[in-house]
Amino acid sequence: MSTAGTLGEVADLVATCTACSLAETRTQAVPGSGPAEARLVLVGEAPGAAEDHGGQPFVGRSGSLLLELLGREVGLDRSEVFITNTVKCRPPGNRDPRAQEIAACRGHLVAQLAALAPTCELVVTVGNVATRAVLGTTEGIMALRGVPRRVEGWPMPVLATIHPAAALRGGSAARALLAEDLATAGRLLGGHAA
Repeated sequence: MSTAGTLGEVADLVATCTACSLAETRTQAVPGSGPAEARLVLVGEAPGAAEDHGGQPFVGRSGSLLLELLGREVGLDRSEVFITNTVKCRPPGNRDPRAQEIAACRGHLVAQLAALAPTCELVVTVGNVATRAVLGTTEGIMALRGVPRRVEGWPMPVLATIHPAAALRGGSAARALLAEDLATAGRLLGGHAA
């Protein structure tokens, strides 16, 4: 569990965290990236191979699609958004994070959101794993997507959307769902944020 007060302090704790077995197989921890004054926070599932190697979240094909649609539908680019994951280390073989791994990392995510709270207006969870972890539910993404929800103790609403990897696999219909949800995020932020 993180007890840090700033994003830098959280990143330092994440870098040396051994709270779960993912620390044994990671190349490096991926705490997240973005400005401390971000209005929008994106929360994904876990680092993949490219993220584990490069140390930044959402840098592969999924990240490219997400950031393209974020720019088009919300009016923000990567430098204006804080991007993180529910777990900060890559699960072996890119498997889904296990419940105990998500629980071990939850304090880091909560500390990040607390540090971002003064300016953060919206959290967007990306995919089933992140959405279920943040909202504390077992419901699927299709039942939860596109509607802002509240999490007890968090000042900002949470909006769920499908994972960009699902949009890449699912073709134009799935891509349209992701774009629609990000357009909702843009409206919640008061129109194009730029």
